[in-house]
Amino acid sequence: MRILLTNDDGIHAEGLVALENIAKVLTDDVWVCAPEWEQSGASRALTLAEPLRVRKVGERRFAVSGTPTDCVMLAISELIEGDRPDLVLSGVNRGANLAEDVTMSGTVAGAIEAMAMGVPGIALSQTSWPQQEHQFAPAEAFGPGIVRRLVEVGWPKDVIVNINFPSRPVEEITEVEVTRQGFRDVAVRHAEKRTDLRGREYYWMGYRQERSNPADGTDLKAAYEGRISVTPLHIDLTHMATVNALKGVLGGAPPRA
Repeated sequence: MRILLTNDDGIHAEGLVALENIAKVLTDDVWVCAPEWEQSGASRALTLAEPLRVRKVGERRFAVSGTPTDCVMLAISELIEGDRPDLVLSGVNRGANLAEDVTMSGTVAGAIEAMAMGVPGIALSQTSWPQQEHQFAPAEAFGPGIVRRLVEVGWPKDVIVNINFPSRPVEEITEVEVTRQGFRDVAVRHAEKRTDLRGREYYWMGYRQERSNPADGTDLKAAYEGRISVTPLHIDLTHMATVNALKGVLGGAPPRA
C-alpha cells in the first residue's frame, strides 16, 4: 500500500513525525508532502495568486510553500513517482478537529482534497495535552489499528474519515465510537486586542477553553468522555429540508421586485 502524508502544522511538526510512525506500521511505501510553514485554519484554500515553491527535503519527502490542499494536489499530480497513493493520511494535528471546526481545518481539508482526486482520505487529530511528555502517544498507539480496519472495510468515495484521539493516558483509552459531527452551544473563538511595543493595536485570534454540552453520539461528546471519535464526513452542505420547503415558495418563474 502506498500512503501519502500531509498536515497543516508544517513539515517540521511533531505531529507529522507521529503520522509517519503510524504509516510505517502499515507500509514501507510512505511519501510526505507538507506545508513549508504552519497553515492551521487554512481550510480548503488553494494558492492562486502567487507561485508555489517545492523543496525536496529528503527521499520521498517534500515541503511546499502553500496550503494542505496545494500539497495533496501537487503530490498526487506531480511529485509522487509511479503509481498514485492508495491512501492519504492528514495530521496528526496538534489539537482536536471537532464539530464546526472541521469546516476550517487544514487537516480535514488535506483529506478532502485526496477524496476530490479519487484517493481515500483520513484526517487524524490529537486533542491538545501539554502536560503529557509525548502528547501524540494515543494517536500512535491506536492510529495504525484503526486506519488498517478502516481500509479493510472501506467507505464511500465521496466521504472522508475524521479521527480524533482524546487527551488521556493510553491505558485509560478503552473505546472507539463512530460519531456524527456535533456543534458547540458556546462561542469559543474570539479575538484578543493587544498593543505592540510601538503602541499600535493588533488582534490575536484564539479559542476559549470552554466546554459545550453536546448530545450523545457526537464527536464532541466522545472527546470529552475520553473515547476515540471516528466521524465520516462529506462536503455536500445542502440542507434538504430547506430545499423542499423553498421549492413551494421559489419554484417556477422568478419573482420580480
